Amino acid sequence: MAKFYTKITSRLEKFMKAQKMFFVATAPKEGRINLSPKGMDSFRILNENRIIWLNVTGSGNETAAHIINNNRITMMMCSFEGAPNILRIYGKATEIKPNDKNWNELADLLPKLPGARQIFDIEVEGLQTSCGMSIPFYEYKGEREELNEWAENKGQDGIETYWKEKNTTSIDGFPTKILDK
Repeated sequence: MAKFYTKITSRLEKFMKAQKMFFVATAPKEGRINLSPKGMDSFRILNENRIIWLNVTGSGNETAAHIINNNRITMMMCSFEGAPNILRIYGKATEIKPNDKNWNELADLLPKLPGARQIFDIEVEGLQTSCGMSIPFYEYKGEREELNEWAENKGQDGIETYWKEKNTTSIDGFPTKILDK
């Protein structure tokens, strides 16, 4: 049965820290919903109602466009090993870019990843667990390195060129403001 929480409990924190992958969903007020898998040890719990997530350069920048338009965010984690569990995290997100004043403070809590694009600072409004008994078992074998290698080969100038070419608008045409300083 589903159970709702207003804060991250110690049991939920333990579960969250054990996950190697999570999913992020956002949507503009009008337009497509975006749902993406994430990993790379890019998630941190700051307190019982605040989490951060480091977003790296990718093929699109939907989350940034959606957060500008509508700051709602849902994150989901599910157990692929051990006891079955699904956790949904509901909140409001703020985008922090490398030139923002609080970037360094938050970036110091996260791994140094090439192509780092934004940190999303999320005010957790609620959490929901559900059974997860239909989720299959999977074995974690390690992180993929292709994206890190791609970003390292591009270098910062190449990454910024890529942002100009591929990351300035969402698939619905909403601005991401990735190049705004």
